[in-house]
Amino acid sequence: MSRETPRIAIIFASAEGSTREIAEYIGADLANRGAQVQVADAEHAPELSRFDAIVLGSAIHNADVLPEMSEFARTHRHELTGMRVWLFSVGLGPALQGPIGRRLGRAVPKRIAALRDSVEAIDYHAFAGHFERAGVSWRARTVYRLLGGPRYGDLRDWPAVSEWTATVARVLRLPQASTSIVYP
Repeated sequence: MSRETPRIAIIFASAEGSTREIAEYIGADLANRGAQVQVADAEHAPELSRFDAIVLGSAIHNADVLPEMSEFARTHRHELTGMRVWLFSVGLGPALQGPIGRRLGRAVPKRIAALRDSVEAIDYHAFAGHFERAGVSWRARTVYRLLGGPRYGDLRDWPAVSEWTATVARVLRLPQASTSIVYP
């Protein structure tokens, strides 16, 4: 990492926008701590060699990151393994309640664990996203409720995102934030 201002790329794959908003929040928080930050989707990611650290984030569908994040990580695996990399995902698991839901929500799906290990991520964290009732089948709604789904709508835990971002900042030796970042 450079001795000067750290350069950080936040690269994401989002299906409905939740992951993009979390990536933008992480980027704003790290920039507020003095880092040079560029936030981009996986299909328009900048040249990685320009950065000291990378944060990868993806929505989860079918217990895996989105195809564009899988492709990005596969294409850039050699570059990523030589860098400081963090990984986050956005899905329903972290919002689940009850004994079965919490257990399932804490489990790291095998394909995500494989991605985390392939890029040698310093840390991985799963965040809850949006889950809207409209357009979801009766069966999926029933399973969601049986597994402890608390409600529909925006399930993101912004203080948890902020706390995780602070751990990234500590590893990169960034100062405390100069002002508070407002949650979207």
